Amino acid sequence: MEFLTTNYAPIMFAGLICFLLLGFPVAFSLGACGMFFGFLGIELGIFPASVMEWLPQRLIGIMANDTLLAVPFFTFMGLVLERSGMAEDLLDTVGQVFGPMRGGLALAVVFVGALLAATTGVVAASVISMGLISLPIMLRYGYDRKLTSGVIAASGTLAQIIPPSLVLIIMADQLGRSVGDMYKGAFVPAFILVGLYVLYIVLLAIFRPQAVPALPPEARTYREPNGHSGYTSLTVLMVISALVSIFLARHMADVHTWWEGHLVESVPTDEKIVVAMCGGVFVAWVIAMGNKLLRLGLLSKLAERVTFVLIPPLLLIFLVLGTIFLGVATPTEGGAMGAMGALLMAALRGRMNYNLLKQAMASTTKLASFVMFILIGATVFSMVFQAADGPKWVEHLLANLPGGQVGFLVVVNLLIFFLAFFLDYFELSFIVVPLLAPVADKLGIDLIWFGVLLAVNMQTSFMHPPFGFALFFLRSVAPEKPYVDKITKKVMEPVTTMQIYKGAIPFLIIQLTMVGILIAFPSLVTGSLDKKVDVDMDAVGAQMLESLGNSQGYGSDQATDPNAPASAAGSDENWTNESAWGDESSPAMPGASDAPAAPAASAPEASAAPAAEGYGSDDPMKALTDSLKQDGKP
Repeated sequence: MEFLTTNYAPIMFAGLICFLLLGFPVAFSLGACGMFFGFLGIELGIFPASVMEWLPQRLIGIMANDTLLAVPFFTFMGLVLERSGMAEDLLDTVGQVFGPMRGGLALAVVFVGALLAATTGVVAASVISMGLISLPIMLRYGYDRKLTSGVIAASGTLAQIIPPSLVLIIMADQLGRSVGDMYKGAFVPAFILVGLYVLYIVLLAIFRPQAVPALPPEARTYREPNGHSGYTSLTVLMVISALVSIFLARHMADVHTWWEGHLVESVPTDEKIVVAMCGGVFVAWVIAMGNKLLRLGLLSKLAERVTFVLIPPLLLIFLVLGTIFLGVATPTEGGAMGAMGALLMAALRGRMNYNLLKQAMASTTKLASFVMFILIGATVFSMVFQAADGPKWVEHLLANLPGGQVGFLVVVNLLIFFLAFFLDYFELSFIVVPLLAPVADKLGIDLIWFGVLLAVNMQTSFMHPPFGFALFFLRSVAPEKPYVDKITKKVMEPVTTMQIYKGAIPFLIIQLTMVGILIAFPSLVTGSLDKKVDVDMDAVGAQMLESLGNSQGYGSDQATDPNAPASAAGSDENWTNESAWGDESSPAMPGASDAPAAPAASAPEASAAPAAEGYGSDDPMKALTDSLKQDGKP
C-alpha cells in the first residue's frame, strides 16, 4: 500500500498508456483513467474527496475559453476554400509559372501548399486537395512516384506550422501564452522550412533531372498569340509591386505622421511587413484590373491569370493574419473574419451553394467536437494527476537531466517524436504539453520558442511511416490500380503504399533538421517577438511612496512649516519607516497579523494630526485608518 501511495502519479500515467493500448478512443481513455484513479485515490486517502468538486468548474472554464473559438472558425474557412476550387486554380496557375523549369511542378506544389496552409490551417484539406489535383498531372509528365508522394504529403503538413495553424492555437492555450505571439514566433521557422523543401527539389533538379522533368511545351496553356510565354510582363508587374512594398516599408513612419497629424518616429516591424505587402498587392491588382477593363494589352495572359488567382487568397491572408499581428483583432475575431471572407470568395467565384455550406459545417462540427471531447478528457486526467503531485514527479524526472536546457530539449523532442507514431498533434498538445511546460518554464526556456519547437516536431506525426496521417490521406486519393490518363490516354501504373512511405522519408529528415536548427538558434523564434520591458518594482514602489508622501502635504500649512513635526507633515521619513510600513507583522496594513506592534501606532497618530483634517476623503492614510477601525483593528 505504501508503494502505491508513494508512486501514485507514475502508476496513473502507466494506467493511461494501458487504456490507450487497449484501443479505446483517446478522449474516453483520458476521462476514464482520470475518474478511475480519482475515486481510487479518494478511497486510499491519497487526496481529499473535494478534488472531484473542482471538475465542474474546470469544465465551465473550457466552455468559457474564447481562444478555442478560433478552431472552428479557421476550420470552416479552410473547408469552404478547399471546396470552392481555390486549390485547383492555384495549382494550375502556379504550375504554369514554374512548369518550364525542371522540378517546376514540385515547386508549385510546395508554394501552393504554403498558400493553402496560410488560408486553411487544415492538413487533411491540403493533402487531399493537392493529391486529387496535382498527383495525376505529375505522374502524367514523368515525375518520380516517390518524390511526387513525398512532396504532396510534406507540403500539406505546412498547415501545422504556418499561421493560422490550429496546433499553434492549441499550443498557446496549453502554454498560457498569446496566440498572436505564437504566430509571430512561427513565422520565420515556417519560411525556413519552405525554403528547405525548395532547396531539396532544386538539388534533385540538378543531380537527378530525370526525376523532375520540365512541363512539355504542349502543356503550357497560357501563351500569347505570337507564341511568347508572357513572362516579361509578369516580371515587370512583380517588380513594380515589390518596389511599392519596399517604399511603403521604408516610409511607414512618414505615412503614420501624415495620417495621424503628429510625428511618428518608429513603426513595429510586423506592421511594416503587413501594410507594405498589402500595398504592393493592391497596386498589382489595380494595374491588372485597369488593363483588363480598358483593354490596354499591357499584361500577358499569364500575368493577368497569376494576378487574379493569387490576389484573393493573399488578401484573405492579410485580412486574417494582418489584423492579428497588428493587434486590431484577436485570433478568434480574425478567424471569424476569415470565415466570412471565405464565404464571400466562394460566392464571387460562383461556387457557393447549399451542399458546399452543409459539408463544410458538418466537417467543422465533427472536428470541433473531437477537439472538445479530447480537451474535456485531458482536463479530467490532468486534474487528478495534479492532485496526486504528478507535476512534481515529471519535474523531478526531467529537470535533473544532464545537459541542462539542451539535454531537456533533446529528451523532450525524442519523446514527442516517438509518441507522434501513435498520437496526433491534438492529443499530444492536451496530454504531454501541460506536463512539460512547467519544467521548461522552471529551466528558463521561453515558452513561445518551446511551443514552436514542439509544433515543428509534431509535424513528423503526419509523415511517420507507417502511421503518418498525411500518408493515410494521400493513400486514400492515390490510384491503387492501373488507370487510363484522361489527356494522354496511356495506361498509368498505380502508386504503391511503399512508394508513399519511401517518398516521405527525405522530408521527414528535413523536418527533424528544422528541429535541430531551432534548438541551435532560438532567436529565429524569439527575434520576431516584442521585446520584454523590464520593470524595477523597487523603483516603482519607491516612486509610489514618494508620490503618496508628497500628496500628504497638499492643502496643509504644516507641509511648508519647517518646524512642523514629520508625522503631521507626511514626510518621506514617516512613509518609508521600515518598522511602521514594511514590517509584515505590522497591523497597520490590511490583512496583516493582529499582533500588536508599537511603531504601527504612528500611522493612526499621523492621520489624527490637525494637518490631516483638511484632507477629507482624499487622504489615503485617513481612508486606511477608517477601514482598519471598521475591521476592529487598533
